[in-house]
Amino acid sequence: MRKIIARKVNMTQIFSETGEVFPVTVVIEDAKGLAEKGQTLDDLQGLALQERDVVTVSGISKGKGFQGVVKRHGFKGDSRSHGRKHSERTAGSIGGGGRAGGRVIKGMRMAGRMGGKRVTIKNLKIIKVLPETREIFIEGAIPGRRGSKVEILSTKS
Repeated sequence: MRKIIARKVNMTQIFSETGEVFPVTVVIEDAKGLAEKGQTLDDLQGLALQERDVVTVSGISKGKGFQGVVKRHGFKGDSRSHGRKHSERTAGSIGGGGRAGGRVIKGMRMAGRMGGKRVTIKNLKIIKVLPETREIFIEGAIPGRRGSKVEILSTKS
């Protein structure tokens, strides 16, 4: 298993010779993050990824701050009619009686902090590699904001 630390640059699209369009994320290999103890950059040249390699990308997702249940968990909310004034985006009843003894059950989906967690996306394809600029074009979206570090793992030996 090979691992490369890279920096997310941006998203763009690439057209193939047949006219197909591929949404891609551009990442740049980070030479400082590549070298582990006892390795030089010359030793790491063999780790370079090729086009059509399948990789797994991990990173920290964008932090979105404190969010309500509609945005955080996709709750539907309630209608605005029949006396509802300010509560159409609330969670509604959370149970409480009976089994839980009047307490909030562990794991209850409620409002709270969203994002800012480690996310792993598997089976992404390398569309293009530019060795002179150390850019890698990965098909699809990867976690994190622009400039954040991501880990690219290739299962190919």
